[in-house]
Amino acid sequence: MRGVGGIRRTSARAWRGGLGSILVTTFKKTPFTVNVRDIVNRPGEMREHRLDLEAPEAFGEGIVAVRQGAPLDLDVRIESVHEGILASVQVSAEAVGECSRCLTDISLPVDVEFQELFAYSSDEAFDYEVHDDHVDLEPLVRDAVVLSLPFQPVCRPDCPGLDPVTGERLAESSVSEPEAPRDSRWAALAGLGESGTGGAAAPGASADSGAGAEPRTEDDRT
Repeated sequence: MRGVGGIRRTSARAWRGGLGSILVTTFKKTPFTVNVRDIVNRPGEMREHRLDLEAPEAFGEGIVAVRQGAPLDLDVRIESVHEGILASVQVSAEAVGECSRCLTDISLPVDVEFQELFAYSSDEAFDYEVHDDHVDLEPLVRDAVVLSLPFQPVCRPDCPGLDPVTGERLAESSVSEPEAPRDSRWAALAGLGESGTGGAAAPGASADSGAGAEPRTEDDRT
């Protein structure tokens, strides 16, 4: 039974404790749904789509996430197979948040790919189904993006973090001031000091040299 506003309604009766209840499932088309009517039950047929969408809500609950309304670029390839529709999707987006070490603002590119089969009929072996000749990619895109986000994002791999005493960013506080250039006029004086120090004889040097000389003979004295 089909309802209004593009919503498809199906009902099934389930018995619990002798009482009947109506189970109603709904399918609503969204910007993430792709029409596959022209390839349903036509194995081998394939279509490609480019979707420029916005995140309907924040993807991610940690210190980094794809914010609500952020652009999402989807490259979609759908292929008809015997069991259903095989969707191959590549998602590109940008996540923003804070560095887990120094708490500075960061932005991270998100590039993730996934592949999923949408079955024609209800089967416990498949998690997703083709509804009203459409496949809904939103839950798959959300899960793929969230799982790709780092648990502890950093602004750079060698970020030193915060000083445990001052709480300042070590990356900023540890920067040393550049050394002032030396005046070339002092170079000559420095050279003189080094040469004077090196030219002085060590104490006891003359005694050592005298001890090593040959003894004088009596002929030498005359």
